[in-house]
Amino acid sequence: MWTGDYPFLLSNLIQKDFKIRYRNMSLGVFWSLLNPLVMMAVLTFVFTHVFPNARIPHFAAFVLCGLVPYNFFVMAWASGTTSLIDNANLIKRVSVPREVIPLAAVLANAMHGSIQAGLLLVITLLSSIPPNRYWLWLPYVWGMQIVFACGLSLITSAVNVYIRDMRYVVESTNTVLFWLVPVFYSFSFIKPEYRNIYLYNPLAAQIMVLRDILLDQTAPNISTLLKLTYCSIAMLLAGWAVFRLLKQRFYDYL
Repeated sequence: MWTGDYPFLLSNLIQKDFKIRYRNMSLGVFWSLLNPLVMMAVLTFVFTHVFPNARIPHFAAFVLCGLVPYNFFVMAWASGTTSLIDNANLIKRVSVPREVIPLAAVLANAMHGSIQAGLLLVITLLSSIPPNRYWLWLPYVWGMQIVFACGLSLITSAVNVYIRDMRYVVESTNTVLFWLVPVFYSFSFIKPEYRNIYLYNPLAAQIMVLRDILLDQTAPNISTLLKLTYCSIAMLLAGWAVFRLLKQRFYDYL
C-alpha cells in the first residue's frame, strides 16, 4: 500500500538519480537537450539535402515529435530494466518496497523527458506554429507513455534479476524500435495493412497524437487515444502482477 514513507522514498530516489546523472559534468542538464538536437540536425540535413522530401513541412519539429518520446522511452525502459541490479545493495540493506526502484528509475527519466518536451514546444513555436487549445491534451498523452514505460519496466526489471541477459534484449529491441515507430517518417507512408498494428504500439500512438496536436493543430484521434490508454493501463497492470509474482526470490539472486 502506497502510504507512509513510500512517496517520500520514491521522491528521494528520483532526486538522487537526477543529481547523480549530471554530477561532475561540465554541461550539466544541457546534455538532455544536446542528444535530440544533434539527432534532429542530422536527420533534417539528410532528409532536406541528401534525400529531400517536400511532403513533410516543418521537418525539424516533425522529427522532434518522434525523437523526444523515443528518447524518453529508450532511456526509461533501459534504466528501469537494470534498476534492481544497480540498487542491489540498497535492497539488501533496507526494507523497501521493491516496486519503488524501477518506478523511480522511469520517473527520473520523465524529468529529463520534460526538459526535452520543453525543447519540442520551443521548436514548434520557432516554426511559426502557434499554440492551440488541443495542447491541453499533451499532459495526458505524456502521462500515458510514462504509465506504459512503468509497466514494461516492472516486467523486465524483475526478469533481469533472474536472467541478466534481459538488459541486452532491451537494448537490441530499442535499436529495432527506432525503425518500427514513425520517428522520421510520416504515418501516411505506412501500408494500410500495417497501420492498425502501429496504433496498438503506445509509443507510435503518442508520436502520431503529438503531430496531430502540434503540427496539424487538430484534435487527437479518439480511437488512437483509446488504444494508447488501454495498452498503457494493461501494461501497468500486467507489470505489477508479474513483478509481485517474481519478487519473492529477489534476495537469493541479487
